[in-house]
Amino acid sequence: MVGICCSRSILTKTLLFKAATTSLPRLQVRSVMMADSSFKKIQIHRDDTTFDAYVVGKEDAPGIVVLQEWWGVDFEIKNHALKISQFDSGYKALIPDLYRGKVGLDVAEAQHLMDGLDWQGAVKDIRASVNWLKANGSKKVGVTGFCMGGALSIASSVLVPEVDAVVAFYGVPSSELADPTNAKAPVQAHFGEQDGFVGFSDVTAAKALEEKLKASGVPYEVHIYPGNAHAFMNRSPEGVERRKGMGMADEDEAAVELAWSRFRSWMSRFLSP
Repeated sequence: MVGICCSRSILTKTLLFKAATTSLPRLQVRSVMMADSSFKKIQIHRDDTTFDAYVVGKEDAPGIVVLQEWWGVDFEIKNHALKISQFDSGYKALIPDLYRGKVGLDVAEAQHLMDGLDWQGAVKDIRASVNWLKANGSKKVGVTGFCMGGALSIASSVLVPEVDAVVAFYGVPSSELADPTNAKAPVQAHFGEQDGFVGFSDVTAAKALEEKLKASGVPYEVHIYPGNAHAFMNRSPEGVERRKGMGMADEDEAAVELAWSRFRSWMSRFLSP
C-alpha cells in the first residue's frame, strides 16, 4: 500500500499494526533516476514560507497539480506525474513537496511524516501551486492525488477556488478539514473494492463521498474497482514490491488502464481550452 491520510484517528491503529507486523526493505530505487532528469525543480512562495516543487510537461499546456502519498515526493509520484504530462496533447504537471524534502523509506517513517503534516498548510501549498501554474501559462488547472494526496485533492475542490477539476485516488478528507458537500470543482474519485482503510478509502467511505458530492451539485463520478486493494495504481517494480510487502498482492492492469482512461476523459473535459 502507499499512503494513508487525513482521518488519523481512524487509521493510526491499522497503520501501526501493519508497521509492527511488516518488515519492509529499504528499496533501491532505480526508476526515479530516469524520471528525475525530466523534471525542473522550482520554488514557490506563499505567505512567509517557500517550498520546492517539481514540474514536467509542455509550457502553456493545461496544468495538473499532482499530490504525494504518505511516502513523500518519491519515485512513484514522479512516475505518475511524468505519465500525466504525456497524456493527450500534453499537460504541465507540478508536484509540490508537502514534506519539505523529507521522504519516508519505511512504514514507520511515512507514518511519522504524515502525522506531522500541517493539513491546512498543505492546502495553502496546493493553492499556491495552482496559482503558480496559472501565472506561468496554464489557463486551467486540475488537481490529482493518491491516498493522502487523494484526500487533499478532494479538500482542494472545497477550499481552493482556483481549481478547475479534481481526480482523487483512494482518499477522503476528514470532515474537520473539508466537507465534500461544499465542493466547488468537479470531482472524479477512484477506490478499490478491497481497500481495508475503514472510514478513509474503503467502499463505505467511497459511497459516503458519493452522497456528499451528489448534494454539492458539482459534476462528479465515483468509481469502485472490484478485487483491487489500496494504492492499486502503483505499478512500478518498486511500487509493486512495496505493496506486496504490506499485504497487497493484487495486480490488475485492466483496472489501472481503465482508471487512467477515466482520468484522461475527466481532465480533458474540464481543462481543455
